[in-house]
Amino acid sequence: MSQRAAAIVLASRQQGETGAMVRLLTREQGLVAAYVAGGRGRQMRAVMVPGNRVAAEFTTRPGSQLPFARLELEHSRAALITEPLPASAIQWACALTAAALPERQPYPALHAALDALLEAVAIAPSARGWVSGLVAYETLLLSELGYGGQAPPPAPDWAGQMAQLASLGKRLAHYLLAGPKSDVMGARKLLTERLERMG
Repeated sequence: MSQRAAAIVLASRQQGETGAMVRLLTREQGLVAAYVAGGRGRQMRAVMVPGNRVAAEFTTRPGSQLPFARLELEHSRAALITEPLPASAIQWACALTAAALPERQPYPALHAALDALLEAVAIAPSARGWVSGLVAYETLLLSELGYGGQAPPPAPDWAGQMAQLASLGKRLAHYLLAGPKSDVMGARKLLTERLERMG
C-alpha cells in the first residue's frame, strides 16, 4: 500500500550503512517515522535536513510496521544551517515537535503553524521578526496536546518576548519533555542563549 503526503522533515539518523530513519510531520497522518533507503547518500543528505519541506511517498510492506519512504525536496531551508541563530531556531522547533507528538495522530493546525514559523525564520531579517511566532507555536503545541493556554498577546519589547519564552520553557520541560525526553531542552537552551545576546 502506498500513500503520498506533503511533509516537514523533523529529524533523521543513520540506519545501517546507507539508509536513514526519518521523522516527518504530515498534515493528514501527523508524525510518521519511516526508513529511507539511501538516505545517507550524497544526493539525499541535502533533502534530509530538519526544516525542509518534502513530498513523501510511504510504502508499507506486509509484516512490517515501519513504512519505507521516498522523499522529493519541495522547499529547502538547508542554506540556513550555516547561520547560527536561524539554524538553532529550526533545530529547536523540529526537535520539540519530533519529541512531543505521538505518532500517527493528525495535527493539521500544528503542521501549518510549524511550516509558517520555519518560513518566518528563513525570511525575517532578524530574530525580532519571528520570536513572537515561536511563542505562538510553543503555546499552540501545549494546547493541542491538552495542556491549555492561549497565545499571550505579542510583547511590546524584546525583554517581554524573552520573558514569554522563559515562562513557556518551564511548561514545556514539565509537561512535554520530562524524563527521557529532557535532553531535547538542550536545543532550546542554545537558542535562548543566542537570543539573549541580542538584547
